[in-house]
Amino acid sequence: MTGQAEYIWVVDRVEGSVAVLVRDGDERTEDVPIEMLPAGSRAGTVLCVPVVDGRPDWMAATLDEEERRARLREAEEVLERLKRRDPGGDITL
Repeated sequence: MTGQAEYIWVVDRVEGSVAVLVRDGDERTEDVPIEMLPAGSRAGTVLCVPVVDGRPDWMAATLDEEERRARLREAEEVLERLKRRDPGGDITL
């Protein structure tokens, strides 16, 4: 760690040549040309993005595959807990 500020951003979706990213913590969104992000960036990609002069430095972003896998495991665990609670059948209002 260089002591430089950085944020975690997640690629929410890719629309054509633009990636829509969501920042952890405050859920701020930003549209970024996909070519400015690391190769392999797609929906669900977790990025560590340094901040330079108060702005994200997209060209210096790095993939955080370990964090992506951890988030996926957590989502799967939540889904399994919800499935166990579901009594099945139709909903009666």
